[in-house]
Amino acid sequence: MKTLSLVLTTLLITLLGGCASTAAIDSQKTQNYSKAHQLVGQASWYGNQYHGKRTASGERYNMRAYTAAHKTLPFGTIVRVTNTANGKTVDVKINDRGPFVKGRVIDLSRQSFEQIASISKGIAPVKIDIIDDSNTFRYKH
Repeated sequence: MKTLSLVLTTLLITLLGGCASTAAIDSQKTQNYSKAHQLVGQASWYGNQYHGKRTASGERYNMRAYTAAHKTLPFGTIVRVTNTANGKTVDVKINDRGPFVKGRVIDLSRQSFEQIASISKGIAPVKIDIIDDSNTFRYKH
């Protein structure tokens, strides 16, 4: 009985260990991206006029999804955007290119922007942290 208990305990520990995330958030790829891309500045948002249209990645833009546009980060990169004025954060997937206004580093979907700032203000000071770069891609068809 003691042997069976030991075997079951070992099996349980093995199974639980296998369920742990293997994604290395601090991977070399992420570190390189962080050094090579502008990750501090102003965030803006875009909404109605682009809703349903194709993004640069080939996905359809959904203003109610947690997505964003960045000039250079690979499509599929997940970033955490922190409003440096109030500390609120939102996690978004990069699926478009932009913004194309000086001083702005990211364009958030309407839904994403509402999580960190007031839509009526239009812009917010932010910092961007790359949290997952394991599913990046060039574009979708």
